[in-house]
Amino acid sequence: MSDPDVLPITSVVVTTDPTGLAVDAGLLAGQLTASSIAMYRRDWAAYAAWCAGADQSPFIATSLARWRTHLAEGTTLAPATINRMLSACKRLVTEGSRQGFLPAELAAAFAEVQGVKARALKGRQRSGTRTRIEPAEMRRLCDAPDATTLRGQRDRAMLATLASSGVRIAELVGLQVQDLHSRKGGYLVTVLGKTDTVPREAPLTGEAYHLIQVWLQARPVISTYLFTAFGGRGTKRVLATPITTTGAWQTVQGYADACGLTHITPHSFRRFLGTQLAAKDIRKAQRALGHKSIETTARHYVLDELEMGISEGLY
Repeated sequence: MSDPDVLPITSVVVTTDPTGLAVDAGLLAGQLTASSIAMYRRDWAAYAAWCAGADQSPFIATSLARWRTHLAEGTTLAPATINRMLSACKRLVTEGSRQGFLPAELAAAFAEVQGVKARALKGRQRSGTRTRIEPAEMRRLCDAPDATTLRGQRDRAMLATLASSGVRIAELVGLQVQDLHSRKGGYLVTVLGKTDTVPREAPLTGEAYHLIQVWLQARPVISTYLFTAFGGRGTKRVLATPITTTGAWQTVQGYADACGLTHITPHSFRRFLGTQLAAKDIRKAQRALGHKSIETTARHYVLDELEMGISEGLY
């Protein structure tokens, strides 16, 4: 497995053009949550990396339009994902203009760049969007890390947290020790999500809580973060800094590949929890996932399968 804690070049924070123009997702501080800002930062970094490879300035609207074409023709990304990435770049340029860092003409030109049409990319869906992960498969995945190693102890705790809490990957990496709670009758974590104005409570199994405690007691560093990174030669040294979103994603993908489970992403854990809970009580699923609207829960976390015998006994 490649080192999951090393951030790739595409995650550079600030992009500076030879003209002196620069942009950073920190422009949105105070407007969005930290997890949302991190997503904007990743989207701009992906755009900037493509511009660098194509010898294009990221501060020309035609570059954004050409990137859209690349995403549509050269990737398998879903239309919604492509449009989200384009919108992130346009919003950052607009905010840069509002704060006086970028010309207003540039923001206006970026705003004119249109997104892709879903019907033009008909049939293209995100891998695993509606794939059901069975409990036995989730158990096999969560048991995959080697519990005799420090990294395996961290990864077991991390996978169990994802599976039982439904937190997003960006929320997971930001969890701190103070967010872990033991209450009468169970355990939970408090998390500030991308649409939350105040922290919400997410469920946590006793198994996940125990695995977290094992990891915290075993790691040789003191940190406020629950899941810290590994670094140094051979990536065996435990750091006090949190694992990156990229590192966590690659960790999940590595174990999924080892288990022969295709189309698994960090969000698959959130979908697993939501689907399992919604099958029993959709209101509980809504609360656990932090959805403000129950329609969101029904749209994304209830698979449209016809239950056999559902009309039996109705008359």
